[in-house]
Amino acid sequence: MPIELKVPPVGESITEVQIGEWLKAEGDLVKRDEIVVKIETDKVTVDLPAPVAGRLGPIRVKQGQAAAVGDVIGSIDETAVGDAPVAAARPAAPAPTPAPAPEPKREASAAPSATPSEPPRGRDVRDTIPPQGFARVMPSARRALKERGLRAEDVEPTGPGGRVLKEDVMRAEEPVAKKVEVKPAPTESERPEDVVPMSPFRRRIAERLVQSQQTAALLTTFNEVDMSGVLALRKEYQEAFQKKYGMKLGFMSFFVKAAIDGLKLVPAVNGEIRGTDIVYKNYYDIGVAVGGGKGLAVPVIRSADRLSFAEVEQTINDFGKRAKDNKLELHELQGGTFTISNGGVYGSLMSTPIVNPPQSGILGLHAMQDRPVAVNGQVVVRPMMYIALTYDHRLIDGREAVTFLKRIKHCVEEPARMLLEV
Repeated sequence: MPIELKVPPVGESITEVQIGEWLKAEGDLVKRDEIVVKIETDKVTVDLPAPVAGRLGPIRVKQGQAAAVGDVIGSIDETAVGDAPVAAARPAAPAPTPAPAPEPKREASAAPSATPSEPPRGRDVRDTIPPQGFARVMPSARRALKERGLRAEDVEPTGPGGRVLKEDVMRAEEPVAKKVEVKPAPTESERPEDVVPMSPFRRRIAERLVQSQQTAALLTTFNEVDMSGVLALRKEYQEAFQKKYGMKLGFMSFFVKAAIDGLKLVPAVNGEIRGTDIVYKNYYDIGVAVGGGKGLAVPVIRSADRLSFAEVEQTINDFGKRAKDNKLELHELQGGTFTISNGGVYGSLMSTPIVNPPQSGILGLHAMQDRPVAVNGQVVVRPMMYIALTYDHRLIDGREAVTFLKRIKHCVEEPARMLLEV
């Protein structure tokens, strides 16, 4: 009896999934625990392994279609192990066609036999035209070709016997626009489109972004940061850091620590509105937006205030690697009290990030550029970065938002402040 393949439970409150890529086709032999199909949710992608070894039967739910948890999407016939491949899944190769008998060789001097059904043709002037590469060029045409940097092969001959005339050269030099064929506009059938179902992950992102815009009073304030201090610190300790931890010291750990410092100074940015109450959170779970295989994901660094710079970098590095392989786990994407998004890695100079509800704030980082700035009355060139804070104005006032962003600026420009907590 075939063993059913069912959609497994994939997380709390998730009742519907979307079938992803089938890694095996109907009729394929599969091994026990070999991945057969991918199950997509609004958070993560789950691999469904084969419960037994056997041959994959009919696929009931195709890629891109929806299914509920517990639905049967296929089956495996464990009694078919070692059987011949299914004819429908693996059509037999056609029998080889015998090679035709070789034609007898003709003598080089033998004249080809005339075709009885083809009447003899009269001699035509075109029969005397030599191949273009051997066209005869009249003296006046030769001079015209030289003056215009053309070759005889670029000109269509119209003279007797395939000769290139001066008029032919002049005609070849006419504006290209006169020779361009005007094509009619393409019809609707000639405009190809690919229509694919939106993945649960993408649908969830869309829902959250629209929810944020509709339920919160969002406002964005900006500032800029001189990155000279961080660059100098990284340059001084990069080699030692990489030798000890096996990875480079990036920029994100500085902003995570600076954000925590700012959240302690302005608790409202770390809070949320819950009904008619304001909840001030005394812990710091920082979401960090990373680019994944299916789009933007925001895994959460739990209790980031208790981690060192190195531990923050290691956590972010691990998130980034697993996000590209769609290996982030569901619990790592849930919760969070504040989010940091770094559009600068894609070259963004300035943007207004959108708050991830029910959070009340998000910090946006941007590309670092050398710009002239005034320092102590002198114009100098410094590596500058624009930073943005989008916040829920229902909970956070403009003064608090500006205070928070200035604290980020001061901490990053003078990293020692975060160590001394001043």
